[in-house]
Amino acid sequence: MEQQQSVASLVASNAVPRSMAEKLASFLQLHRGEHHIIAIQNFPDPDAISSGFAHLLISRGFGIECEIVYDGIISHQQNIALTKLLEIDLTRYQSGFDFKRFDGAVFIDNQGTTTSLTERLHEAGVKDLIVVDHHEKQYAVSPEFCDIQKVGATATIYTGYLQAGLVSFERTNKTHVRCATALMHGIITETSNLLRAGEEDFYAAAYLSSFTDQGLLSDIMNQARSKKVMSVIQKALENRVVQNNVSVAGIGYLRAEDRDAIPQAADFLLTEENVHTAIVYGIVIDADKTEMLVGSLRTSKITLDPDHFLKESFGRDAAGRYFGGGRHDAGGFTVPLGFLSGTLEGDFTYKKWEIFDAQVKQKVFEKLGADDKEMVKPA
Repeated sequence: MEQQQSVASLVASNAVPRSMAEKLASFLQLHRGEHHIIAIQNFPDPDAISSGFAHLLISRGFGIECEIVYDGIISHQQNIALTKLLEIDLTRYQSGFDFKRFDGAVFIDNQGTTTSLTERLHEAGVKDLIVVDHHEKQYAVSPEFCDIQKVGATATIYTGYLQAGLVSFERTNKTHVRCATALMHGIITETSNLLRAGEEDFYAAAYLSSFTDQGLLSDIMNQARSKKVMSVIQKALENRVVQNNVSVAGIGYLRAEDRDAIPQAADFLLTEENVHTAIVYGIVIDADKTEMLVGSLRTSKITLDPDHFLKESFGRDAAGRYFGGGRHDAGGFTVPLGFLSGTLEGDFTYKKWEIFDAQVKQKVFEKLGADDKEMVKPA
């Protein structure tokens, strides 16, 4: 009854159109009592984790049980701290996972393209119910409810839902404080410490500041880089080549556990003088020896669209799914190596890396209209 009264008295918000909050409330009301899976990307970031947590709290008010699931590894130091310090329960997919117990799937901070759960969910007959995201439109799923907004973070969208009354935050409620702190971290990290934040993101951060535990937020954000991350950054610096103010670096082979070092290295290369775009990539090896070419792009150039750039540079697979995509200032790409997966001793491994390294550089600089023979390796 209390939840229904809250929904009935939704107020206008600077961060989200009133109609979208009402539509979500009406949609969740129709699915009262169900069990939903919240599918986040394989290597979840703070935006996905915090937004998933917020969706779980909102759904709870409608008697909907949710489980946040990912298929990958959480390796970034801040992400580990985020989940542990704020006690956010995430379930890692493992073989034998029962998808059929879910009545529907919710895709948050992704549209089914950056999670390998999508195909498994479809095979199990789980319906695509909801997509809430801030990335460019994708077409891997067909949700019944969709809210894609061009804002700095998905956490901004969920903060708007909260402001609109889907959950009435209270400073004395520890769960609300944990959620607000997580959402604040999601917005800060997704907007490069608010440097890329828009009006909606600032409004959302202002609202969350009243409920955020500043001490916990500081602890989460001040995690030291691991030795492995520092090693990857060093390798990116040594291997980078620069052309047309774009820095491109291949870092070789990497364990799946260290995958998050790639975007951190891209962030670091972007700080170099006269560089407006940085791309770092490597071949990531899973525990089962499956290999993927994985890369991250970071840019401060307003006229460069990472989503368009990566989609055109790397194309799509046989099913029509793009290997890359992104948002206004960042993006990533993942290309399965398929038949060539599986490392062998000796020259084969080295030659395979050389081929993929050269191919990425050729595609990137070809897209830029630059001659790869003119690439400059900084001293």
